This record gives sequence, structure tokens and C-alpha cells, in this order.
Amino acid sequence: MDFSPNPLHDDIRDSVRTLCKGFPDEYWMEHDESKEFPWEFYNAVAEGGWLGLTIPEEYGGGGLGVTEAAIVEQEIAASGAGMGGCSAVHIGIFGFEPIIHHGSKDLKDRFLKRVVTGELHTSFAVTEPDAGTDTTNISTFAKKVDGGYLISGQKVWITKAQEAERMLILARTSPRDPNGKRTAGMTLFFAEMDRSKVSIRPIPKMGRNAVDTNELFIDGLFVADEDVVGEVGHGFRAILGGLNAERVISANAALGIGKAALRRGVRYANEREVFGRPIGKNQGIAFQLAEAQIRLDAAEAVVQKAAWMVDNGIPCGREANAAKYLCAEAGFFAADVALQVHGGFGYGKEFHVERYFREARLMRIAPISQEMVLNYFSEHVLGLPRSY
Repeated sequence: MDFSPNPLHDDIRDSVRTLCKGFPDEYWMEHDESKEFPWEFYNAVAEGGWLGLTIPEEYGGGGLGVTEAAIVEQEIAASGAGMGGCSAVHIGIFGFEPIIHHGSKDLKDRFLKRVVTGELHTSFAVTEPDAGTDTTNISTFAKKVDGGYLISGQKVWITKAQEAERMLILARTSPRDPNGKRTAGMTLFFAEMDRSKVSIRPIPKMGRNAVDTNELFIDGLFVADEDVVGEVGHGFRAILGGLNAERVISANAALGIGKAALRRGVRYANEREVFGRPIGKNQGIAFQLAEAQIRLDAAEAVVQKAAWMVDNGIPCGREANAAKYLCAEAGFFAADVALQVHGGFGYGKEFHVERYFREARLMRIAPISQEMVLNYFSEHVLGLPRSY
């Protein structure tokens, strides 16, 4: 790895920061309260050319890697946009890896250029109410019919379903064999979000309210043969390749929230005077902020290594999972400290740290819980017996 300044990365940071200045904390507080999708922000990101960042240049994309996509999402989060901003554009920036790496030429030709322009809105539909993180236990089923498949089942925690034209949906095309390979028999589809066959129910939630999260009830949704992503029965393979990269990018979003929170905490500690002195002069305040910075720095070093490994094709399950864990913890610690430094004002909305706190807490659950990361390390790093 080379830690010397990278002109391309510096340009990306500067450009994204400039774009995000047009969307201050007040914009995100307004959308968090109204629960309206941030269309102005989404369109600005599309016009800036940031969607399709990892899509090959032949389809109009940036042809860049996970490292660059992670920088964009960290800067968005660090601007104060948090997960409201990141989730609005995440799939456009990075979510098409299964089609890029496993989709047919026809599928790429039909859709990738529309991602880059921002025209195509998509959801990622894998999680189910009775399966959760146990993806191999999904029950949504795709029945083979002439020319395609009929999908029926239920999905949950589906982001942007209300805006989406299509969804990447994982379904079983053959029943799970108790004696066979756990991941066999699942297929990935790029299906239309046909509202006559898909009922969308919003999920009220604690934070990230600028972007909708939903339950899907699917009954006889037709998907054509040409909209299968990769091989029939090998859909898990199509999504598996992007998991490490997703964890790296999500980790950077968590870091960004922590940086935004710490920035506000330090500013308040310098400006707020109690007993005739700035509260930041008290070690009880200063040490908390200093520790938050150290934790963010340490987590960032690990996530930079993981991003570099992903882009260089080096197996990095250990590093990507560690990065997700450390960044989620560091981001939440910084948000918690910032709220504490603000005292009672931190619990109010005026200084925005309560929103950072709520969104930082999400990152300890998604896209994979801290406990599942520890399960991975216990089994695959330490060689302990599988516990789940």
C-alpha cells in the first residue's frame, strides 16, 4: 500500500465536498422529518457524474474501484448527509457489481448506461422476515414457466422500493436440500418492480428517514429468462463477490458520520463557555473527543487496507469484516461523544448530533451485525467451531 497523496483521490474528495456544501445539515434534517426522498441531492450526484463510478467506461461509467467509491460515500456522510445521503445514491454508485461481473452482455447493454445517467432506480431484495442474515434459508420461490419465472414470497428491509423501477432479487429456483450444499438452488434476477404483483409497505424506523425502507409482498411476479443474473441455481455466487466490497464502503459511511459528529463536538467544545471557560478546556471533555479521533484514525487505517486488497483481487474476508466492525464502533463512539459534549442541547435537533447518533447506531446493525462479524472471526480466523 502507498499512503502518499493521490491526486485522483484528492480531486474526488474536493469535488464531493464542494457538491455537498449545497446540501447543509438543515436540508437533511428537513428530509429526515418529512421522510421525503432527497431528489435534489440525488440529481446533483447524477449530474456530477458520480453514479456508475465502478461501471466500466464502455458503458459510460467511471471504471474506478472500491477505493474510489468508498471515498465518495465517506465524504457524503461526513458532510452531514449521513446515511440519508449515502443510501439515496449507494446502489447507483456501487450496487450493480452482480450485473457487472455476472450479467449477460444483453443485460449490461440494456441497463448499465441508464444507471450512469441516474435514470434507473433499483432496489436490492435479499433479506426475508424468517431468514434475516441466514440467506441460505430464504423461501421466496421462482417457478419456471415458458419464457421466464414466476416469483412469489416476501422481502424485508428493502431500500428505495418506492422509487425503484427494478430490483435485484434473490429467490430459490429449487428447494433447499438438507443434505446438499447450503447455497445451492438460489438464483439472482433483475426483476421489474411491477406494482400489480408487488405490494410495498413502508417500515417506520428510528433514523435514515430521508430514504424509504420497506416490506415487499410478491405474488406471481414474472421475470423473463433474459433477466437472470449469472447462472440459474448459482445466485449466491453472484452476490457473494460483492460482500467484502460492500462492507468496505459501508464502513466508510460509518466513518463519515463519525467525522461529522466529531467536527460538531469539537466546535461546540471550543465555543461553549461554562464557569468562565470553554468546556473543551476541561480534560473530561477534551479526552473524550481525542479518543474519538484516535478510534476513527485507527479504523480508517484498517478500512483503507481492506479497500486496497479488494481492488487488487486479494482475498480479504478478515480485513473487510474487521473494517466494518471497527468503523461502525468508531463512528458510533464519536457520535455518542458529540451528543454528550453538547449536553442537553445534544438531545435536541438544533445541533444535528442527535441525527448523527441515530444514523451511526444503524451501522452497528447493517449491512451485517457486529455479532455476525464476530461469528466470522471466531470460525474463519480463529478456527473455533461454527456457532450458527
